[in-house]
Formats: sequence, C-alpha cells, structure tokens
Amino acid sequence: MNIITIYSTLKLVKLINYVYLLIAKGRFTLFSMNYWEVSTMLISDLTATFQEIFQTREQPRIFFAPGRINLIGEHTDYNGGHVFPATISFGTYALARKRTDNKLRFYSLNFSELGIIEGSMDQLSYQKQDDWANYPKGMITFMKQAGHLIDTGLDILYYGDIPNRAGLSSSASIEMVTGVLLEGLFDLSIDRIDMIKLGQKVENEYIGVNSGIMDQFAVGMGKKDHAIHLNTETLAYEYAPIQLQDHVIMIIHTNKPRTLADSKYNERRQQCEKALADLQTELNITSLGELSKEQFEQNKHLIKNETNRKRAKHAVYENERTIEALQKLKAGDLKAFGQLMNESHLSLQHDYEVTGIELDTIVTTAWKLDGVLGARMTGAGFGGCAIAIVDKNQVTEFKQQVNQVYRETVGYDATFYIAEIGNGAKEITEGVK
Repeated sequence: MNIITIYSTLKLVKLINYVYLLIAKGRFTLFSMNYWEVSTMLISDLTATFQEIFQTREQPRIFFAPGRINLIGEHTDYNGGHVFPATISFGTYALARKRTDNKLRFYSLNFSELGIIEGSMDQLSYQKQDDWANYPKGMITFMKQAGHLIDTGLDILYYGDIPNRAGLSSSASIEMVTGVLLEGLFDLSIDRIDMIKLGQKVENEYIGVNSGIMDQFAVGMGKKDHAIHLNTETLAYEYAPIQLQDHVIMIIHTNKPRTLADSKYNERRQQCEKALADLQTELNITSLGELSKEQFEQNKHLIKNETNRKRAKHAVYENERTIEALQKLKAGDLKAFGQLMNESHLSLQHDYEVTGIELDTIVTTAWKLDGVLGARMTGAGFGGCAIAIVDKNQVTEFKQQVNQVYRETVGYDATFYIAEIGNGAKEITEGVK
C-alpha cells in the first residue's frame, strides 16, 4: 500500500472517529438535522478510500447492516423461547464491486493492520489466518451451496462503527451486509428469512459458535423505531413500536472485549441441552421454551445436575418475562417493563452466571439513580454492553455517576451511547453520486 493510501485511510478513520465522538458526547445524533450531511460525507470518503485501496476508478455499490440490542430475552433464542431485539443506528458498511476473475479481496478499516486479505472463489474453506474475513467467506460459501449463482470474484471494503466485540452483533452485521451485497451485485432472488438462516449457519457450522437465530433475524428484519418480538422456535414475529415517552435507551459499553468462540457460551448451551434431555425422560417437549414457570417447578427434580437446573430455570423464566414485556410495552407501562429488565439481569447474574464484575457494576449502579426505569446486560454477556432506560433529563448525570463508580471499581472508563432504532440490512443509494 502506498503512502497516499495510508494517509487517506488514516484521514478517514480520524474523521469517522471524530464524528462518533461528537455523537457519543451528545453534540448531535445520526438522526438529527445533521444526519444527511454526516452520512453523505461518510459515504463519499468510504468510496474514495475503496478506490484507492483497490486501485480503481470504478464506483462501488454500498450496503449497510445494523447492529442490535436485545431489550429482554437473553439466552432464550437457542432454547426455543422468545426474544425482543431492536436494530441500532451503528452497523457495518460494505462497498463492493464484481471482478472479472475468481479472486476475492477483503479489506476492513477496523483491522487495517491486516491489510488486504486475499482468497479465491475456488477455495472458501475456513482459514484461521483470514481472521475476520472468515465471516464474509462463510456467507459466500453457504449462499453458493444454497444454489445462488455467484460466478465472479469480489473486491469488498468493510467499515463498522459498532464497538468491536461489544456484544452488539458485529458478526451478524458482517454476515447480513455480505448477504444483501451478494443479493444486490448478483441480482439474486432470495427470501430474507432464508438469508437470515444462512447467516446463523455461518456462525454455527463455519465459525463454530452454537448461537441462536436472534442476531441475524434482528439485523436482517429490523424496522425503524420498532423492536421485534420473535418466537425463535417457530420464527413467528411481531413488530412493537418503541414509545419511550421522555426516556432514551442508553447503551453502556464495558470496554471489556469478548469473543463468543473463546467464552463459556457454548458451555451454557450444552448445559441447557443436558437439562432438556433430563426433562424429556418424562415430558414430551422439544425445547425449554415450551415450559411455563409452573411446569418447570413441578418437573425440575428431573434435572440431575444442580448447575444445569439453574441454567434451565433462567431459560424458562426469561421466556415468560419476554412474553410479559411485550404486553407491558404495548400498554405503555414502561415502569413495569423496566422491572422485568431488572429481573432479567438478576437471573443472568445468579442462574445463568454470564455477567461479571463489569456488567454488574454498571447495572447495579444504574438501579440506584434517579430517572432509571430499568437496566440489564444485553447480548451473550462475559463483557460487552449493558442497556438502561433513562429519563432524557438525567442522561448527563447518569453518565457521570455510572462512570465514576465503574472507574473506581474496574479501573477504566465505560463508553456511553444513545440507541437510535433503525432499519435492517439494505443497499444504500442516498448520498451516492
């Protein structure tokens, strides 16, 4: 890479980081009056960077997939239960062009030190040295296996403004932006739910993380100003308007990196599977999500291992909380919704044991503050992020108080964002010249 390209890349990264610093500080949001100016500037600079990195004057097509938060319903998606996610304005941009050969070239502004990662349409197997590029490689692999005609190589530049390894579904965002990119460039006819299932397949079979379908579903099907109440067993879903009145959803990043493949995530899933197997010795069920709290309490003695029993209890109780949460949100009862969030965190802390000192410090501090209706960890846990419903007038105080306690307890700062609920994965045409 020449010095001009390096300079341009650094300039772009500096610009983007500055913009989002202003957003984090509340100077403006991506949905304020400055959104058009900011997004146009971002797209223009990303395009110029694409052209420099891949040494072309060709205009790339531009695609975007958001990240997600989960309002409630954690670790229920692979247990046949309900989840309640919403897509956020942060996400992954992908700029791409078709090549005339079979070569694949991937570049990420978030991992610029890795340079261009090269591969071939003829060799799509998982390679550890390909690092993050295994996610788009996996998506290409399974879309081809599904019968979709992808007959040339690609140049793709990625940029994500989701905090890295924050538990806000950056991997699902990469998968789904690659999916809509392939759909657009190769004029494919693919049902969005089918694309979502392929994204989950990438996680499960290509990457090796036994995750459920929530992340890909939320990223692929998101709707502005709405959450999705999803039955992960049947994939029946319902959009629910997010009407927070005088409140906002705060995202609080622990700044503790997490990697699902290296965490206890797969272990938790196995524990739930063992608990289910014990219950199936006398009950005709296919998932923990089929049980009510009452049925669980009547039959929990069937689960031989105490730890597995705790894991199953969380899955069952959390599923019922999530169903109840939809009704509370529909009724506009934010106080009751917030209480369910609090109960969710306690269950994740004591029964599922996936929180840790970082998330617990943020959440328990938030509970003590004025203007906070509810707070909980979101995502898989083991670090990542928490969310809180906070009075608009208390946001500054909330940030100061939570961060002070967090710094004193953990030793470094948390990062705060206001969640803007956006749309799902799509091609971007606005602001493209």
